[in-house]
Amino acid sequence: MSTSARFDFGPAAPDEIALFLAEAALAAGPAVMEVYAQDCGVRAKDDGSPVTLADQRSEAIVCENLARAVPQIPVVAEESTAEGKPVACGERFLLVDPLDGTKEFIARNGEFTINVALIEKGRPIAGAVYAPALARLWFGGEAAFVCEAAVGAGLPERRAWRPIRARPAPDALVCLASRSHADAATEAFLARLPVANRLSRGSSLKFCVIAEGAADVYPRFGQTMEWDTAAGDAVLRAAGGVVLDSAGAPLIYGKTGSGLRNGAFVAWGDRTAASRFAAQR
Repeated sequence: MSTSARFDFGPAAPDEIALFLAEAALAAGPAVMEVYAQDCGVRAKDDGSPVTLADQRSEAIVCENLARAVPQIPVVAEESTAEGKPVACGERFLLVDPLDGTKEFIARNGEFTINVALIEKGRPIAGAVYAPALARLWFGGEAAFVCEAAVGAGLPERRAWRPIRARPAPDALVCLASRSHADAATEAFLARLPVANRLSRGSSLKFCVIAEGAADVYPRFGQTMEWDTAAGDAVLRAAGGVVLDSAGAPLIYGKTGSGLRNGAFVAWGDRTAASRFAAQR
């Protein structure tokens, strides 16, 4: 499978689509790491958030690969949307975050990712999250996997993939909090849970840690955009978890009325945990 050739999403199973998306994310790894090794070239976007040359190069590579392989599927990407490109969300579309965790990139802690997801009828049915500085790739459709993926080496052979599964919630939870976006609402939410340990991770890595069964819950009450969450959400769902909005329903995508902004959400590894811990309060 290669993003240099046409790919038919019609008959493809979600796991095949996830592999295709993984290859698109991997293709941008060398360009991102080239910038990472040099001056990041940081500037501020209109909303005040940072953007680097790596964001721009990564998006160009991913979107070029997607456009060549699946020209019939609309692509919504962070930087082109920020520059005013009209958002085209049909029943099926692709979401691209070319560098999730730009602040982590600038801080040079390695916790940034390249995210690509396919949305169908509001659901992320397949996604890939690539952390080039960590040389790790997560992808999921019907099932979820993780593997070591060196920059520039392409998709590893299947024998290198490790299936991952979110764990049943224990009595004492391991929670994930954003390193860059802590707030009072998060603290209040976690205060109502039996938390045994707290971890901090950047970018979409938080979804992947839960998908691997190494943590249980990740609340986010500040603003995020759909491209921030879609790929990690797809991996977590494929691993048996769920991302719930403030009404307790699975997070949906294609919210053009809100400008593709997400509201508050909580990611759980155990789909029953939200109701179980709510009943215990």
